[in-house]
Amino acid sequence: MKSIAISLMLAVCVLAQSQRPLSDRGRTRIEREVRHELIMLPYYGVFDNLAFRVDGTTVTLIGQVTRPTLKQDAGRVVEQIEGVEKVENQIETLPLSPNDDRIRLATYREVYGRVGLDRYALQAVPSIHIIVKNGDVTLEGGVNNEGDKNLAGLQASGVSGVFSVTNNLRVENRS
Repeated sequence: MKSIAISLMLAVCVLAQSQRPLSDRGRTRIEREVRHELIMLPYYGVFDNLAFRVDGTTVTLIGQVTRPTLKQDAGRVVEQIEGVEKVENQIETLPLSPNDDRIRLATYREVYGRVGLDRYALQAVPSIHIIVKNGDVTLEGGVNNEGDKNLAGLQASGVSGVFSVTNNLRVENRS
């Protein structure tokens, strides 16, 4: 009877320990590693948007991708991060559409071909992501100032065949 009570207490302690929220330091480490792993995916590019939320030991992946394999790869690499116990992969795979492909390329040329915005294309993964779904364009990512954000939105809205533009670009303090 005594061994059953000890076993039960041990099980409760282990369960309580596993349910304990992560420290700020642990959460920051997981966020940094998830961000790094997602950016390093070989087919992640300017026409994809990957984001995530960390809630304890659960990572929720969100965003949009043009390739179903990128969604799978993102989930797979995040599962392998130490401290991550569960991955909820809510990434949307964008529909195949020759018209959307044409709009993606035209929007890329208009945004990154503009003097002042061309510097954002020099990064390994450009910071302005162009998401196109059924003719609607969404700009995601970060820029240095409000003027660049507005200019990118104007350039995207001038592309032929675009129904609407949602400008979700964030102004980031880059030093």
